[in-house]
Amino acid sequence: MNAPRIMSRLAMRRHCTAMRCASLPLQSRAYGSPSFQSYPLYPNNAPPPPRDAAAEGSIAQPDAWPKVNETRPPKMSQLSQLSQHQTASPATPTPTEELSATTSTTPKAAAVTATPTATPAKPTRPRSKLRARKAAMKLTPAAVEQLRALLDQPDPKLIKVGVRNRGCSGLAYHLEFVEKPGSFDEEVVQDGVKVLIDSKALFSIIGSEMDWVEDKLSQRFVFKNPNIKEQCGCGESFMV
Repeated sequence: MNAPRIMSRLAMRRHCTAMRCASLPLQSRAYGSPSFQSYPLYPNNAPPPPRDAAAEGSIAQPDAWPKVNETRPPKMSQLSQLSQHQTASPATPTPTEELSATTSTTPKAAAVTATPTATPAKPTRPRSKLRARKAAMKLTPAAVEQLRALLDQPDPKLIKVGVRNRGCSGLAYHLEFVEKPGSFDEEVVQDGVKVLIDSKALFSIIGSEMDWVEDKLSQRFVFKNPNIKEQCGCGESFMV
């Protein structure tokens, strides 16, 4: 008798619970899901101060790099801005750089000033003095007077001494008047008097002495040659 009553009560309870669940929202109907709880962002530490807009603007933005497939050169406006930025801020040496430059130059200056005192003076070699060359022929005072008298004439000419193939021994002295010396003639200057020697006869005449001799029969120039090895009896020709 009580069984139908118990069954009806259970059915009523189930119907009430179903109606109650349908009326509840979705979040409350999810069984076993945790409920949302809000937490503060900085539970222990104070929030950081807000950034200044001027500080953010002072940070220099890097130049935009070209994209992967972009091969176009940068714009002229960007190049002009970069050049203006470089000219506006010239590189000025810092005090540390100036100090290092001065310290690096001072040892060099000290070394340069110390080198002249350290290097010994090189001994100068004595220059060889050129000795005066001996004249190819000497003139006696009598020959000098006679030559000066010949040169004091209205039409002065030079006397040239040479040798010719003549006589018994082969060579004889030969004198002639010339206006100017040859290209290879030897000049002998003594007491203001000049005499020329033929270049072809220089080997035979070198070291001789020229003299002026006067006698009752003739007056002439004679030569004393130390190189003569053989001479004829009359003294006209010789051989060296």
